[in-house]
Amino acid sequence: MAHDGQDPTTMTQSPILPDLLRLTGAALDPVQAVYDRARNAVRALVSDGDRVSGALIEAHQTAAHGLAWLATYHQSLRQMQAWAERLEADGKFGEIEQLIHQIAFGEYLWQIYGGIQMNQGEIVRLQDLGLAQDDMRALMSDEVMTLTQAGNTQDARTRLVSLMEDQAGATMFGASGLEEELEMIRDQFRRYAVEKVEPHAHDWHLKDELIPIEIIEELAEMGVFGLTIPEEHGGLGLSKASMCVVSEELSRGYIGVGSLGTRSEIAAELILAGGTDDQKANWLPRIASAEILPTAVFTEPNTGSDLGSLRTRAVKDGDDWRITGNKTWITHAARTHVMTLLARTDPGSTDHRGLSMFLAEKTPGTEDDPFPTEGMTGGEIEVLGYRGMKEYELGFDNFHVKGENLLGGETGRGFKQLMETFESARIQTAARAIGVAQSALDIAMQYARDRKQFGKSLIAFPRVSGKLAMMAVEIMVARQLTYFSAWEKDHGHRCDLEAGMAKLLGARVAWAAADNGLQIHGGNGFALEYKISRVLCDARILNIFEGAAEIQAQVIARRLLG
Repeated sequence: MAHDGQDPTTMTQSPILPDLLRLTGAALDPVQAVYDRARNAVRALVSDGDRVSGALIEAHQTAAHGLAWLATYHQSLRQMQAWAERLEADGKFGEIEQLIHQIAFGEYLWQIYGGIQMNQGEIVRLQDLGLAQDDMRALMSDEVMTLTQAGNTQDARTRLVSLMEDQAGATMFGASGLEEELEMIRDQFRRYAVEKVEPHAHDWHLKDELIPIEIIEELAEMGVFGLTIPEEHGGLGLSKASMCVVSEELSRGYIGVGSLGTRSEIAAELILAGGTDDQKANWLPRIASAEILPTAVFTEPNTGSDLGSLRTRAVKDGDDWRITGNKTWITHAARTHVMTLLARTDPGSTDHRGLSMFLAEKTPGTEDDPFPTEGMTGGEIEVLGYRGMKEYELGFDNFHVKGENLLGGETGRGFKQLMETFESARIQTAARAIGVAQSALDIAMQYARDRKQFGKSLIAFPRVSGKLAMMAVEIMVARQLTYFSAWEKDHGHRCDLEAGMAKLLGARVAWAAADNGLQIHGGNGFALEYKISRVLCDARILNIFEGAAEIQAQVIARRLLG
């Protein structure tokens, strides 16, 4: 099939490479070889004697963070291969899936060899990681050469978008590879987002309004807030993979709605992992039913990602506690009922070991009086996007917390308790990023089909269709990496590395999709009335919260080198 106005002779030969799965499978070993050499080179660069030095990692950040990106690409290609092989075994590896797989390998292999985009302005190359030309020759295998030369071609991208046009009403382009139960959950939440979220999301954004409480009540009835809470504690007891699917589809409707469950997920994880039996019995059923809405109160004005330097202090008052200090970037703070609040209980400490976690109760506010609880004040932070729950600065002055609400009943464990939630939080953020990216693709593709220029639809122009194709490809790559991290979590495996990689890549993919979607709109994309302007604003936060991209790469690098 050729687009209107395009020379049909370019499509006479199939753009799918013969023996595709053998080629892509054989390309993984050369990537592994290059990664192993890069890790050894970077480890030598950042080691002091026989130990990896934090100071040297910081001094050589480009190399260390580049290694994190190389490892992320390596893992992404492995998961794409696993996805393709599952589909092939199930008889579902159709033309769309083959093209996505081929283009992904063609593009990512070229980037590994020539330079990986950490963001639009920073490209890391193998020589930055200490590799010489001889080290890079591992990538000169016949299979890698074939994929880089013939994988991501104009014909392949054009054909992919042609097939995407034929399925424009589909939930997404390309089979996810998930089991039927998860696809049923996806369909349920996609229908909800189309009917109840998408028609109103842009208005909520433009008016900077809180998401209506009716939406929260409906999502509560659908089980969103207790999705992964065990059944014995009032939840549905579903998998992290189901959480990914729900978060993805709701965020595809509007990131604010897709993020409503995030704070419930964090609070439940904290209580499940570190709470006492009484705390579990008291809090988890009410979180699951959304009888109470939690908010996460960690960040402070002068600390950012350096949580170990928190200064908010909690002082004993009989059996209870009094908290004093300032917090910032607190999402959904006004109308929530409980704060998972991190504070310093050891005044003599200067690092994370003096921190404790509290389940600090508060009265939900109103529009006229957002923070009615004694000892607590707050003010809204006006933001570009991610507006549906609002952001706040909070001040605490002798704020009362009951002694029974010290998480786990022990002081000094707060930082460790918080770290135990980061896997799930980053998996969920990666899923939200995929939803935002998919929304950008939905909007951009519809506009490219409808908008006529020079006598034909925008989608007929190769650089427009090429943008759409790469959105679809990278969304699938990020999706498979995210599902894999969720699978690891569901099977009891440590997955902070995989979750971090999924979040790192997913955030970049979301921003690229939103940026390219706006570019396809041209000047109209810069107008507030067009939805893509909102998606661009929403996408930008994903590279910052739950660990900025630089912090995320640093964490990944330390794990790889440790």
